[in-house]
Amino acid sequence: MKLTHTIVNTRALLFIGIFILINLLVYSYYFRLDFTADKRYTLSNTTRNILEELEDPVTVTAHFSENLPASVGTIRRDFQDMLYEYQSRSDRNVVFEFINPNEDEAAEQRSQQQGISPLLLQVRERDKSEQMRAYMGAVVKLGSQQEVIPFVGDGAQMEYNLSRSIKKLAAKEKPKVGFVQGHGEPGLQQMGQIVQELSTLYEVDTVSLSKPGGWSEFKTLVVVAPSDSFRAEHLAELELFLSSGGRLFLGVNRVGKQMGQQQFMAEYTTGLEAWLGDKGVVMPPTFLIDAQCGQVGIPQQTAFGVLQRAIEFPYMPLITNYEEHPVTQGLEAVNMVFVSPVQVSPKDTTVRSGVLAYTSELTGSQPSPTMIDVQKEWTERDFPEGPQPVAVWLEGKLGGEAETKMIVIGDGDFAVGQGQGGIAPNNLNLLVNAIDWLTDDTGLIELRTRSVESRLIEKQLDDSTRNLVKYGVFLLPLLIVIGVGIFRAQKRKSQRVRWMQEDYS
Repeated sequence: MKLTHTIVNTRALLFIGIFILINLLVYSYYFRLDFTADKRYTLSNTTRNILEELEDPVTVTAHFSENLPASVGTIRRDFQDMLYEYQSRSDRNVVFEFINPNEDEAAEQRSQQQGISPLLLQVRERDKSEQMRAYMGAVVKLGSQQEVIPFVGDGAQMEYNLSRSIKKLAAKEKPKVGFVQGHGEPGLQQMGQIVQELSTLYEVDTVSLSKPGGWSEFKTLVVVAPSDSFRAEHLAELELFLSSGGRLFLGVNRVGKQMGQQQFMAEYTTGLEAWLGDKGVVMPPTFLIDAQCGQVGIPQQTAFGVLQRAIEFPYMPLITNYEEHPVTQGLEAVNMVFVSPVQVSPKDTTVRSGVLAYTSELTGSQPSPTMIDVQKEWTERDFPEGPQPVAVWLEGKLGGEAETKMIVIGDGDFAVGQGQGGIAPNNLNLLVNAIDWLTDDTGLIELRTRSVESRLIEKQLDDSTRNLVKYGVFLLPLLIVIGVGIFRAQKRKSQRVRWMQEDYS
């Protein structure tokens, strides 16, 4: 076919039109392929719903240093990619910009005034290790309100921090969550991390059951580790709260340390046990021991003085066995101590219920009172009972005609920070997830527990199998790389031999 000016011009216009159309599609729709285990590069349905419900524009100002070290440089790129996707999904209601606080002293001061603090990073240049003041935070604004993300974390936490900040700013009203006081429960200052986490979506306050109807403004009540008895009128207030549709979380210790005796565990009786029993939740005054457990340090005399030796402590089960439920989604190892079993069998057949978490396959139980022997040598015969339930949920008409929800856990101390380290991350997630499920339907549970943190080797495996797993995880990738290298070298050698044998005359 003979090319004419008309044909050439037509084809040129078609190519230009196709090019413009492709650019418009790319500009309007943003997507990424995600092969990670925790789907960290795929926006969750929760985030999409939050973005679709935005009525007013949100501005995100990312305060990021330039020329970051390779170890954290990917965070800036991932955050920028995520903001592009937020912008696309929100119909351009999310607007963002990146600024470099290290540009000059005035810019650095402005970033610090907005709540973005510098991080000290080790940078190696020209065979020298130097410290760099780096900024990796963001400020989210909606109207006159703003929320600061001091540090944009990696992975799933990046999406969680950004989505909850937007949700917090866009929320018109916050449900109220009340922590019951007056029965020896820890105060809010002992659960600072939990209160901080909950304050994003809820108003958090204390509540006393001594005042009739004092719970009326709260959607969820939280009872954590009470050590004193609930009077009959207080139990009646809880009953009225449930009958009005209120939600209830109970973390109850059935055994605890007897006053003045460090290693003597005795039964706790608060009155909640009988009240829960009427609803089909049974908590016997025993506690569980588990071969899959945490460690404690005990003093040991050595030639260098007294040193702390870490030993496994079966009275501190590591809970990793969960039923599928929004509360347990993404949870890994939750630390519990002197946890009691919790059985659920509602007397009202219309009430729905189930177990949230179990101990491991190697579980035993001990009655109270019991003397604790820290130096006891444990064998597999001490754990004959199999998985035991330690947390349950109920949903339905629990106290009247109103539909409501309740969660009961056989350990209250799991939610209280221990020492300077505070509460363990998965313990925090368990409690906050539970309150989210009881109180709110935004789905932020899915984001909080989305990251992959740890993978425990099954405790019941014998030593040879455990060693095989550990060394296999370490050596298998190396062997694969070496194998591929040898295969390619042999292939190239064979190819060279064939070339040399060819007769090119």
